[in-house]
Amino acid sequence: MNISILATESLGVRGLSCLVCTGARRILIDPGIALGYLRHGMLPHPFQVRTGSMLRNTILHNLHTATDVVISHFHGDHIPLKKANPFQLSLTDAAPFLATVQLHAPGEKDLPDVMLQRRQDLEQAAGHDIGDASGMSIGPMRFSLPVFHGTRGSRQGTVMMTRISEPGTTFVHASDIQLLDQTAIDTILAWHPDIVLASGPPLYLNRLSPAEQDTAWAHAVELALGVETLILDHHLLRCEEGILWLDRLRQKTGRNVLCAADFMKKRRCFLEAWRKELYEDMPVPEGWHAACARGDVDTSAWLSWRGFNLR
Repeated sequence: MNISILATESLGVRGLSCLVCTGARRILIDPGIALGYLRHGMLPHPFQVRTGSMLRNTILHNLHTATDVVISHFHGDHIPLKKANPFQLSLTDAAPFLATVQLHAPGEKDLPDVMLQRRQDLEQAAGHDIGDASGMSIGPMRFSLPVFHGTRGSRQGTVMMTRISEPGTTFVHASDIQLLDQTAIDTILAWHPDIVLASGPPLYLNRLSPAEQDTAWAHAVELALGVETLILDHHLLRCEEGILWLDRLRQKTGRNVLCAADFMKKRRCFLEAWRKELYEDMPVPEGWHAACARGDVDTSAWLSWRGFNLR
């Protein structure tokens, strides 16, 4: 089994996209991308925009060769969108490849209207209906029943986790569980994975209570001690506190606790957490974003920052 994490916060963008190759199958999970539209009152820095553009192309390249596409849920940083903003992946760009893959996604039950429309947009782009994969086993893949996007009863709805297994290796993709509900943790451990890729808690949000932070920590310790490799990323790594939280977890448990960049043997690139620093180091001319949207400027002048090079 070969696991490539394509786009997530430690690689410079929002998302939890990965490609898993096993046997003849190339399974692309959550082919979406986003940048926080506003952080600290600032639009994405041009260096972030350039990074996002490059990783969108990476996702599209892998979508072209995928045999299966798995959608964990229908948020805009996890799927191609019909009405994508400039920092997301457009369904128009992804559509040519969707008709040739097997699509696996949660069903329509209990979806809010916006998410239901996005599911229908995917079906229209693919040219066929998408069944409800929740609870199903298909080839090397097994899909969970819905688990909460965060805390039990979350207004963010539910997500579908994916288990992919071959002799000797079992991988679990646990998108946006945020380590906040026991059912998701129990399901993962019952699957006996070797490698888990999951979203950590959103410490950057003020609404996350101290009790919820304690719950997420306890669940993180439980997972770290229960699997060979635990990769935590996404919501957790949108702030400096989350970066320290991850490293503290590794030190406390003595286990193989990583972010996606660590797993991919790349330099950590927490651009969502570092937006203020980007603007301080490389001020953005007034009107740049509007000019970029019109096509009057591009990101070719924003290729390097603090040793990161996008050439």
